[in-house]
Amino acid sequence: MEKTLPPIPAKRYFTIGEVGDLCGVKPHVLRYWEQEFTQLRPMKRRGNRRYYQHHEVLMIRRIRDLLYDQGFTISGARNKMQELLQLERDKKRSGEDMLDGVEVVEMNSEDMDEFDALMAGDADEACSMPVAQLRRELFEIRELLLIAD
Repeated sequence: MEKTLPPIPAKRYFTIGEVGDLCGVKPHVLRYWEQEFTQLRPMKRRGNRRYYQHHEVLMIRRIRDLLYDQGFTISGARNKMQELLQLERDKKRSGEDMLDGVEVVEMNSEDMDEFDALMAGDADEACSMPVAQLRRELFEIRELLLIAD
């Protein structure tokens, strides 16, 4: 049942249909999983419409992998998800870096001045910092913040 899933677009909220397409499961399965996995709590709006955030889409993909690819039962997958969430909480408490896999660039005072100038809108002073590099770093930060929610 190994199937390549599409990349998750950079959006804040996803409908149940979009999540179903992104995760390779049908909407009724997602509604069932909400009952079985208490960590999965999409926001509900008008008419009980569900809106999932990025971290919930990742969680659904993890649940799907446990159930469909690794052969866990619902109960086993629920226990595994609780273990994984507890590990993440422990990492946060112990102060471990959540920047695994992200390139950390050290900035000297000159780089910081250029960055401050760029953020203040002084483009002449900030022209030596490549916009593409700054944009990439901001996207990485945004992804980390979405996952941490």
